[in-house]
Amino acid sequence: MGWEEWLRSAADAPSKNEDDKRDRTEQQVRKALADFGALKGRPYRVYVKGSYANNTNVKLDYDVDIAVQYGGFFYYDFEFALKGQPKSVVGLVDSTDPYTRNEFKSDIKSALMSAFGATAIQTGNIAFRVREGKTTLPADVVPCWDFRRYDGITSKGEPIIQYGSRAYSASGEEINNYPDQQKEKGLAKNSRTNSRYKYIVRATKKLHTYLDEKGLIKKPLPSYLIECLLFNVPDKEFGNSKYMSDMRSVLRIVYNSTLDAGDWNDWEEANGMKWLYRGNQSWTRGQVHQFADAAWNALGF
Repeated sequence: MGWEEWLRSAADAPSKNEDDKRDRTEQQVRKALADFGALKGRPYRVYVKGSYANNTNVKLDYDVDIAVQYGGFFYYDFEFALKGQPKSVVGLVDSTDPYTRNEFKSDIKSALMSAFGATAIQTGNIAFRVREGKTTLPADVVPCWDFRRYDGITSKGEPIIQYGSRAYSASGEEINNYPDQQKEKGLAKNSRTNSRYKYIVRATKKLHTYLDEKGLIKKPLPSYLIECLLFNVPDKEFGNSKYMSDMRSVLRIVYNSTLDAGDWNDWEEANGMKWLYRGNQSWTRGQVHQFADAAWNALGF
């Protein structure tokens, strides 16, 4: 099979059977939480996030990210014109909810252990991992909290708010995410590229796995990062008659952007809310550059 056929196969969305497995896994986790006494009546919501939620997961990629988001209070940041301003500028007051962050995380872990067994649960840096065999698919269950980013105030005096979620690492590091914005912007880009965007995201993820298994990349890239990279590729680079042409265009843009003089510092995450390379990211432009170079060579460009 040539590379064109390989890419087309890799780009296919998972089957309905795999989607059903994802849904069953979510329901199993949802039931485990609902059945646990300490969580009954608590204001939280459960939803699938990441590549499954955005339809960019590759076939046979069975990791399901499930967020458990508490809504009894919210965390917030002030940005842009509001940075450094007191919280009273938008009418914020301290929460009186006595349910602590540690209690919520502990209750989620206890609920999962009660439902699936203590040996089935692993505590990670951010998420609780439920091993395959106890749920239909292995799941990363992420405790998180409502989050609001205040970007400014309109001419009518109303705050400009971006709604998201905040998770915490084991060391207390804040991780702010914007799953709704990511989904909305991904759908819009997919529409503008006649659905080719998500096809090429899946093909690129599969290609990355191939390169990693062959030892052709120095450090594997997160799946989310690959989606972000293609999110920044101009729409006009997608939709060629051949997938190889799309991949050539994508890799050329990614490679050139991560040169010393490239525009990498202005690239955004797929949610359009955060810079891709600025701040304390777990990846570097050098790693991305090396991946693009390895992929280009492997495909014979």
